[in-house]
Amino acid sequence: MTEAQQPENKGQQTRTVAELVEDIQVLTTEIQELYCLDAIPWIIGVSWGKDSSTILQLVWNAIAALPPEKRTKTIHVITTDTQVENPIVAAWVRQSIKQLESAAKEKRMPIQAHLLHPVVEDTFWVNLIGKGYPAPRNQFRWCTPRLKINPANQFIREIVRANGETILVLGTRKAESAKRAATMKKHQASRVRERLSPNASLPNSLIYTPIEDWSNNDVWIYLNQSDNPWGHSNKKLFSLYRGATADNECPLVIDTTTPSCGDSRFGCWVCTLVNQDKSMQAMIQNDEEKEWMQPLLDIRNELDAEDDRDKRDFRRLHRGEVQLFERNKDGKVSVEPIPGPYTKYWREHWLRRLLEAQTKICQTAPENMRDITLISLEELSAIRRIWLEEKHEFDDSLPRIYQEVTGEEFKDPRPGADLSLLGSDEWTVLEEICAGNEMHLELMAKLLDTERQFRKMSRRVGIYESLEKCFATSSRSKDEAVKNAHLKRDLKTAVEQGDIEKVKQLTLADFVAPEEQTSTVDTQIDPADNTKTWANMKFKNKQTKN
Repeated sequence: MTEAQQPENKGQQTRTVAELVEDIQVLTTEIQELYCLDAIPWIIGVSWGKDSSTILQLVWNAIAALPPEKRTKTIHVITTDTQVENPIVAAWVRQSIKQLESAAKEKRMPIQAHLLHPVVEDTFWVNLIGKGYPAPRNQFRWCTPRLKINPANQFIREIVRANGETILVLGTRKAESAKRAATMKKHQASRVRERLSPNASLPNSLIYTPIEDWSNNDVWIYLNQSDNPWGHSNKKLFSLYRGATADNECPLVIDTTTPSCGDSRFGCWVCTLVNQDKSMQAMIQNDEEKEWMQPLLDIRNELDAEDDRDKRDFRRLHRGEVQLFERNKDGKVSVEPIPGPYTKYWREHWLRRLLEAQTKICQTAPENMRDITLISLEELSAIRRIWLEEKHEFDDSLPRIYQEVTGEEFKDPRPGADLSLLGSDEWTVLEEICAGNEMHLELMAKLLDTERQFRKMSRRVGIYESLEKCFATSSRSKDEAVKNAHLKRDLKTAVEQGDIEKVKQLTLADFVAPEEQTSTVDTQIDPADNTKTWANMKFKNKQTKN
């Protein structure tokens, strides 16, 4: 349930209840006509918050008023479970879906509910703990596409492939935010009819937004004055929003100075795209029975560090290279490495913190909430695979951490996961040999594990490329790698500017031969010159051989 609500637009006029009732009647007729117009299936995207609940209720009531013989077109109701939703909201969603399915079957409504999930490789914890992705920021908002957009788009594409096209019904409103209003206004220009717009990202699908002009006040009046047709309680939804408001108040808006619980935001409990998780804070503050969620809030706040560069690698994730950027802080410009993924220590730290929170919740939460799983067995298995096979961390620390925190043995569902030639004993020996040199340890671990991975192959095609990659990414210390990145950057700038002297200086004069080597160099090199460059040595030696 992700709905970031803002106060009502100052220029928006508050309409009377009679005007709202009239609009509902018009919308009911519009929904019925659009539904009966063709055989295009409908998909209603719901989060089970107030806006999407309003849409679903409007559509249900409109279709229920049609004769049974006209209810022939399937309406798919989809909800995406990010697996990091606020636990209270997640429980509400599961109960809502259960009641919707039961009521639709009983009343012969053409409605099918679908609870969608991201694939394991795209889940929040597999990316953050497994790959080391940093906590999401507006500059790197990696979570939304993986957790929400991709599962929904995949379902929509499947419906389009099966039927040719589809209509996506959404509860988006212009009053939600100025940005949302501007986006909706932009799409109005290409509409095929009123409130029906083409989907820019998904071909052959149209977007229908019946309550786009409704205010927060309209939504709450409708929900509180209309019975929920599938048996759920709108008053409980109202209480849920009220409990997520700091002052425990949720009045209806009667003028522009009256606050609305529409400002409450329900979403992922790990979300670091907002300054604070005010809804969870308010829930804990307003209800002693919800204090068991405090460990979740603590993890979320720890993830939301203002500066986490000390927790992250100096290299980017995929290429393992140092990339530079210009940083302007307090008017001072500096060129610094772009921080990469979380280091091994911090990935293990977040895993331990998460398992500790899950263990504590199982002990302190109410009976009906103690079965909460913060991280699934499949996610843990995927994280373990990434650490072992992609990051070459063959000490295999995940099972050990799991047993230390939970007191239970970790049973990996992945076939052959426990078969390995290298383990924690070999890692310990390697740590002793490398004597605290982290880069040396990383390089040796990568080389050994790369050889292990190719060991059972009948044709070891690609092993040399893999070994070269190990050296390319892990053979330099942090200072050396950063210096090399600056050299490349300066060289590129010099080439772009056509500065030939600078190019010569960077490519030929930066490699000084060691003194012990100068005495053994061919006699054609002037022995009085104590600053022989690598380039001169190479060229002179080549001439000597000729």
